[in-house]
Amino acid sequence: MRAWRSILAVAALSAVLAGCGSEESPSSGSSASGPWKFTDGSGKVVTADKVPTRIIAHAGEAAALMSFGIKPVGIYADESVKTDPNLKDLDLSGIEILGEEWGKIDVEKAASLRPDLIVADWWPAEKANSGLEEGVDEKSKKLKELAPIVGVSQGKSILELAEGYEDLAESLGAKVDDPAIAANKQRFEQSLAKFKEAVAAKPGLTVGAMSPADDKVYFANPEHAPELLDFQRWGLKVINPDSPDPAFPYWENLSWENADKYQPDLILWDGRSYTPTVNAEWGQKQPTWFKIRAAKAGAVVAWPAYWLHTYGHFATELDKLTEAVRNADPNIGN
Repeated sequence: MRAWRSILAVAALSAVLAGCGSEESPSSGSSASGPWKFTDGSGKVVTADKVPTRIIAHAGEAAALMSFGIKPVGIYADESVKTDPNLKDLDLSGIEILGEEWGKIDVEKAASLRPDLIVADWWPAEKANSGLEEGVDEKSKKLKELAPIVGVSQGKSILELAEGYEDLAESLGAKVDDPAIAANKQRFEQSLAKFKEAVAAKPGLTVGAMSPADDKVYFANPEHAPELLDFQRWGLKVINPDSPDPAFPYWENLSWENADKYQPDLILWDGRSYTPTVNAEWGQKQPTWFKIRAAKAGAVVAWPAYWLHTYGHFATELDKLTEAVRNADPNIGN
């Protein structure tokens, strides 16, 4: 099982991520006919005689396609579609829900949809598509027998991920330059400019991305967190941990006794378990949490960990981070 999914087993996904705003656009009306070709994040080239129209997609990938007017026939998610931050503001009427738990996909129901394409992120560290990683039910892996699978890589950039799904949607017939569709990208560009301005005004500010759990504190490794790599690329000093887990390098695993190994000025808290009161709650539950000076000062903001797929959602999350950076004290961690 992917390690961060284990983390979710001990912390509920935040309802605070609501309010991102619907990303669904009016149907673009496919203008493509065929033949069709797409190179996915694994480097695999997938071809078809005609453009796929009956698409099954993993949750975030479905949101990405829907933001360009491409509506899948089926979706499988890692949690309830009512709480998944990618999906909970979208109209899912007419779409079959094929799973709402990581590793469990109703392949029989999926087969009844007669898909001609499956869309799921490619995870390079695991060399697998979303929902088909090591640890999922063996029955779920039969999904890949139903149709070709493509997915953009969860690699070095969320911006590149969004651009990749824009390319995929365009290949599927979406009119990505339609004003109703392009608005989200324009909003992202405006949010990015404000974020860069705020970061430039705090050149000494350091941040650490974390996910506290009952047994330890997970300290994120930006090398395997594309949104953190984007933040670094845009000037934010995100701390790289010294000793990521060799077997699963997404995180450095800190015991609670060593929770204060790093002293950032601002904590980026895994948004899947963040609530407005969670920092104080962990301080009471694990007193060593407040040995981190930023935690003691309440310098904590939600980090959109591993779920972003669209320009619109990225814009919304950047706006929150921009406000946190503007309010941050770059001397807390000293």
